[in-house]
Amino acid sequence: MGKNLKEKLLAKDKWIRGLLMLLFMAIKYVVSFTINLVALFQFVTDMLFGHLNSKLLDFSKRLNIYLLQLSNFLTFNSDIRPFPFTDWPENKP
Repeated sequence: MGKNLKEKLLAKDKWIRGLLMLLFMAIKYVVSFTINLVALFQFVTDMLFGHLNSKLLDFSKRLNIYLLQLSNFLTFNSDIRPFPFTDWPENKP
């Protein structure tokens, strides 16, 4: 095994990212499940009352932005660690 490969395998920052990826994979599963619950709840609310829950709309927009941040980190499209290492996403139009 070459010295360069050994250094890469022993790089602490790569192992930390790997552990964070495992954590964020579990969080991504919970967030996806939550989005599905919100979608179902909003559908039922719209059917029964004829309008959507505005607080849930804001929450779900932020949750969708967070899901994108998680996906970008997990697929190496971003090195920025998502919440709780950064602020919770703002609701941007």
